[in-house]
Amino acid sequence: MAELSKEQIESVLADYTLPLFNTDPISGKMVKAIEIKDNLVRIELELGIPIDKIRHDIAEELKEKIKLHSPTDDVLVNIHSKIIPHAVQKNVSALKGVKNVIAVGSGKGGVGKSTVAVNLALALSEEGAKVGMMDADIYGPSLPTMLGCGGKAVSHDGKSLEPMEAHGIQFISMGNMLDSDDAPVIWRGPMAVSALQQLLNDTNWNDVDYLIIDLPPGTGDIQLTLCQNIPVTGAVIVTTPQDISLIDASKALKMFEKVDVTVLGIIENMSTHICSKCGHEEAIFGKGGAEAMSERYGVPLLGQIPLAIEVREGMDKGDPVVIADPESPITRAFIQIARHVAVEIAKKPKNFSAKMPKIVVENK
Repeated sequence: MAELSKEQIESVLADYTLPLFNTDPISGKMVKAIEIKDNLVRIELELGIPIDKIRHDIAEELKEKIKLHSPTDDVLVNIHSKIIPHAVQKNVSALKGVKNVIAVGSGKGGVGKSTVAVNLALALSEEGAKVGMMDADIYGPSLPTMLGCGGKAVSHDGKSLEPMEAHGIQFISMGNMLDSDDAPVIWRGPMAVSALQQLLNDTNWNDVDYLIIDLPPGTGDIQLTLCQNIPVTGAVIVTTPQDISLIDASKALKMFEKVDVTVLGIIENMSTHICSKCGHEEAIFGKGGAEAMSERYGVPLLGQIPLAIEVREGMDKGDPVVIADPESPITRAFIQIARHVAVEIAKKPKNFSAKMPKIVVENK
């Protein structure tokens, strides 16, 4: 017979703080089953984030803790991931084929927002999530170049678009609708907004856990249309440590708050510069800016990414650093940021709107 009771196992689990979650499996309601039979202890956990890279380590840590209390028992820990839709703004309809939408924004251009968005998407994919990307910069689409996948999108029925695919993620961009890379989009605001809505709603997204939307910089028509009409689970703000960047990033953060979009956190890009010759690291754009912004507004600092030549080279070649150099410190930083983003989403309430029936009252 097993030496431990179910209550004792629950006590062990309650004393174990899960990495990233800062809570234990019992308090987090992650324990789906505990079975004790013939000297075998079997535990089943369900986490609301992608866990391909951390599943084994968590299981081994829990095994060791339980074996300390019951060395004669065999211990089997099964951990699986279940990513569900989470709460969004009020009065917006669900996006077909998409569980969670993450908007990546910045107050100004030139802070590396698109680079961060692409590598964040790929990091989530590397963790085991099904990921999509939408390039919302109608006038300056860069996603096809950064992902190394040009060409025009395909429509099988003349009404909807099939998403492009690169590096294991689905994506769509205005760049995939144009005849050439240098063809300009000369549209007034309402036309650009209409094009954004069509790209987003008419794309056949295939069971996407996280759809990353790379917004253009600023707080204009496209950003407001997105927040008012698309179910956004949360927003990520990208900034550099520079004061002028932080001022504009604060404006973007306040815009999301005013339209009832949760700000998941801040990513500080170009936090330091790493010399490609000697490896010397220097804070050429200032230091501590994003940390101060995080404290001021009470939102998490999700991570810091240095300015390094290999990041720029990878984006120019369509071979982002997360794919090109999976063991690099910069890739590890993106992976850690992706985990923090997923955890912040998992903390949000479930979204039950898609399951609620629509009630129509007719006057006769």
